[in-house]
Amino acid sequence: MIVVTGATGGLGGATVEHLLKRVPADRIGVSVRDTAKARHLADLGVRVRQGSYEDPASLRGSFAGAEQVLVVSGNDPAADIVALHRNAVEAAVAAGARRILYTSQHGAVPGNPYRPSEIHIATEAVLAASGTAWTALRNGAYGPLDQLLGPWQRTGVIAQPQDGPVPYTDRDDIAEATAALLAGERSLDGPVTLTARAAATFADLAETASALTGRTVQRVVVDDEQWAADQIASGVPEPMARLMLTWYQAARAGHFAEADPLLAELLGREPRSAADRLAAGLAA
Repeated sequence: MIVVTGATGGLGGATVEHLLKRVPADRIGVSVRDTAKARHLADLGVRVRQGSYEDPASLRGSFAGAEQVLVVSGNDPAADIVALHRNAVEAAVAAGARRILYTSQHGAVPGNPYRPSEIHIATEAVLAASGTAWTALRNGAYGPLDQLLGPWQRTGVIAQPQDGPVPYTDRDDIAEATAALLAGERSLDGPVTLTARAAATFADLAETASALTGRTVQRVVVDDEQWAADQIASGVPEPMARLMLTWYQAARAGHFAEADPLLAELLGREPRSAADRLAAGLAA
């Protein structure tokens, strides 16, 4: 039995979709807050049980019989995320899971100014102390590129704070690789990095966008404080704007620069590049 948390979310849901191509549905379980949202999975034969990181008893029930558990990291800025992750790890251990996989973050090492790094570092420490085999999937940045780059198609400008090289990664590629690991196609211990093959800067992406569209797309560097003020003025809560600013600071300090070949090895093909994703977005 393989149990996936967060299966009604983007990454967890995509991972289950890829798992269904690799193992029988009756070997897959999901632990979700709202079972009604997972009815489509139940219809396919997946075991659906209610479970919440805030409720350890529910987790023990939803993890029962699991040989492996995928703990998808939480993202509630108001919660004690490390404590919630600890609940999930302890419940997986209590259920007898032989391996726990956790969705960590690329560059989750001490000194990274991007604040969520601290959560992932602490959770990896919880895993290391659990006494159970574990794998921390340090996933590359997989958010939508248009959300990251801003309205460049309308303005012809990528206007963001100073950045650095980042191997922007496709979420579905990460989900497919995660499913391959859960299905037993390969076993990896400790932290591993899953990223696209090459890193790119916003200047690189501006060049790519220019080539794809046939018009000049400029890269404009915006002062950190001006960018934060603009975000707040547009309605973004100040704490969220300040949090995102730490991501740019981490990128330009090189914390996300490493590109790792492991994702390609797990997929058995080249992962989608940032250029591929930009081209697909324009085609759509």
